[in-house]
Amino acid sequence: MHERRMVELAQALAVAKSRQDVPAALRLLHPDMLLEVPAFGTTARGPAANEKALRRFFASFPDYDVTLEGSASDADSLVCWGTARLTMTGDRFGVRPDGSRTVLPVFIRFTFRDDLIASERFFFDLSVLCAGSGVSTDAVRRTLFPGAPGAPGAPGAPGTERGAR
Repeated sequence: MHERRMVELAQALAVAKSRQDVPAALRLLHPDMLLEVPAFGTTARGPAANEKALRRFFASFPDYDVTLEGSASDADSLVCWGTARLTMTGDRFGVRPDGSRTVLPVFIRFTFRDDLIASERFFFDLSVLCAGSGVSTDAVRRTLFPGAPGAPGAPGAPGTERGAR
């Protein structure tokens, strides 16, 4: 696929997501689409899972807006970088955000198949999102990754060392 077409698809997805237009976003995605958001520890594969992930994301960030500012590609993939502007709402992450709008640098790696987006890995710094939302990164991480080292009751958490009393 030519770089120009990859950029067109990525830009169209950015516009659809910035409008929270789930049907328009889904039309750009391959049936085997894999969405990964490492900062949240989430993945979604296929139309139903991607629709659920998008709706949940927009419920948490109802004013999400992303601008893609640059890109680089090879024959199989496109990497874009830009800025997301969003306000964390609700208690999905186990915290109460302060209502501040956050400006967040992002980068996204896309792959393509059959003239559609086949995968998206959406990268951002969770600590920047949390600081901009007035919440504790540690508290959010405990909600997102309950079994991770350092989480209460997890291996390696204070008080859980072998033989600790």
